Amino acid sequence: MFRKATWAVVALATALGACSSVPYAQRQAQRQAAYAAAAGAPVRSFNFYNLYSWEPLGNSQLVVYTQANRAWLLDVGNCPNLGFANTIGLTAFTGEVSVNFDKVITGRGFPPCFITKIRPVDVARLKLEQEAQRKIESAPREPATTAPQQ
Repeated sequence: MFRKATWAVVALATALGACSSVPYAQRQAQRQAAYAAAAGAPVRSFNFYNLYSWEPLGNSQLVVYTQANRAWLLDVGNCPNLGFANTIGLTAFTGEVSVNFDKVITGRGFPPCFITKIRPVDVARLKLEQEAQRKIESAPREPATTAPQQ
């Protein structure tokens, strides 16, 4: 009896996990698309003195905010711990993060991830993209028709 109950719990957890992963994947793809649309042309480096916030966009991309209205889209190749890291660090030589030189550090025991591309993000444009994604199309419902009574 115990084994059947255990298998039922495992099956239920697997089914619920599969259901919840689809919306997360869609949400992550929308975030990636919004950041890509708001990102400018690649640059060689950016000034870095403070990490305001950050957001992983998969295992190969993240966005780093150096101020509330200043963001950078970083491509890092394959960085498997990126989505699970609680904090990150960036290497910077004399206050500057450079392509193919500096790295994203995701935690003790994990190899650093080399930065392969840096693009500035137009945060104002990003907010417009996000607002457009939140809008829904609505139409009034047709009045319900009642069936004739017999």
